[in-house]
Amino acid sequence: MAMAVIFGIYAVLGGRLVHLAMQDEPEASVPAARVTASRPDLVDRNGEVLATDIKTASLFAEPRRIVDIDEAIEKLSTVLPDLNYQQTYRRLDSDAGFVWLRRQLSPRQQADILALGVPGLGFRTEKRRFYPGGATASHILGLVNIDNKGIAGIEKFVDDQGLADLQATGLAVEGHLEPVRLSVDLRVQHIIRDELVQALDRYKAIAAGAVVLKANTGEVVGMASVPDYDPNNPVNALDKDRLNRMSAGVFEMGSTFKIFTTAMGLDSGLVSINDSFDATRPIRIGGFTINDFHGKRRVLRLPM
Repeated sequence: MAMAVIFGIYAVLGGRLVHLAMQDEPEASVPAARVTASRPDLVDRNGEVLATDIKTASLFAEPRRIVDIDEAIEKLSTVLPDLNYQQTYRRLDSDAGFVWLRRQLSPRQQADILALGVPGLGFRTEKRRFYPGGATASHILGLVNIDNKGIAGIEKFVDDQGLADLQATGLAVEGHLEPVRLSVDLRVQHIIRDELVQALDRYKAIAAGAVVLKANTGEVVGMASVPDYDPNNPVNALDKDRLNRMSAGVFEMGSTFKIFTTAMGLDSGLVSINDSFDATRPIRIGGFTINDFHGKRRVLRLPM
């Protein structure tokens, strides 16, 4: 019985192999034009758009249909002068049914390539992220990659909160995603960045940063760090001087830390707003002597 089953399995496999061998070679299948997964708009607290999706065309080729590779590249170079000849030749000199040549073309580039009349070229409609304010809120919003996936800032946070899963299952569809409303105010953001850019130039500083918080909630109303970058063309986004110093920088806080120690004391109930402290004599804590920094040997009240 066992031998009969094994023989039967081999017979089925053998028959299938013969059937496949007799079939004609299938035609190269070219993916149909499609719209890439959408992302929700990012808006400020007043509904002003900070980031949105726009449709763009991306150029692909079917190498098997390219008649003359050299001629095709020569013609494409008139529209895309920075096209790498060697890399493009390797892509076209293959039996592949689909290869990317250039993603996210401008409408003018698409029209000019169509006018070339090169067989074997085609376009797919994709989504490209667009930031109307340019660099205004770049460190807050972050970035997406060529596939419209968030890789930094709020864009990455949105993906991590479940958008990536929706995109993977095809559920991230245009018109079905509610805008993500941020606490920032675009008007405040503009003012902060303009002031920082002017200060950077005036004082010949290496960098500058500022953050505006809503005192009773802790909401970030505005935050900027310069130098920054334009997320629409983030060629220098990873440069060391483009660091967001308000979230990733390290500072000696100095007397500004008094705000936190005072708040901690009041919150814990160990001190009250009417308490006073004798600073006429130094105190010893953990082997360290702490004096009144200004040396006035005085009694200090909590609202210093």
